[in-house]
Amino acid sequence: MSIFCIGRNYVEHAKELGNEVPTSAVIFMKPDAALLPAGENFTIPSFTNDLHFEGELVLRVSNKAKNLTEKHPEGIHVLDYCDAITVGIDFTARDVQNKLKEKGLPWEKAKAFDNAAVLGAWHPLTAEILSGPIHYTLAKNGVTVQTGDSSLMIFSLDKILAGITEYFTLHPGDIIYTGTPAGVGPTAKGDLFEGFFEGQRVFSVKVNP
Repeated sequence: MSIFCIGRNYVEHAKELGNEVPTSAVIFMKPDAALLPAGENFTIPSFTNDLHFEGELVLRVSNKAKNLTEKHPEGIHVLDYCDAITVGIDFTARDVQNKLKEKGLPWEKAKAFDNAAVLGAWHPLTAEILSGPIHYTLAKNGVTVQTGDSSLMIFSLDKILAGITEYFTLHPGDIIYTGTPAGVGPTAKGDLFEGFFEGQRVFSVKVNP
């Protein structure tokens, strides 16, 4: 299983971090060890003093895909390649990431560490879900801190699939984190995070004190 992630996929999020708005999808990866086991608490790593939460829509791949292109006469249909969707968290050691970015180095130490990826319960991906904007939220200690709307993505789900498969082959079981909206912020010991997909809670994660 591979975990693909899309960075800076919402204009307001790019702006809040002072990043340029990308013209092509920013792709990075996490190992499967980055997934937080279901039902477990999260522990802030000792190597960061500025851990941020980033709530995201997440897709599950169901069919092999390579070199998908929007220029194909029939276009790309997400339902042909993905069968489920949920909400997750891409935890980011922001202080570590900023130091790596300053030196032009890769982000893995800041984003791909053990348990850095929270994954909610899967919902079947249907044509009805894809027919309009997909809404999701992330709550921290009972207060909504991020509100996501798929219509505000810079790169739609179709474009994300095309962008990834230009370079990588997708296989059944692979996971795609599709980018975070504005509102990311610090994580503290004792915090409780809850993810909601179309108003339904799909995960609850406690940060160890």
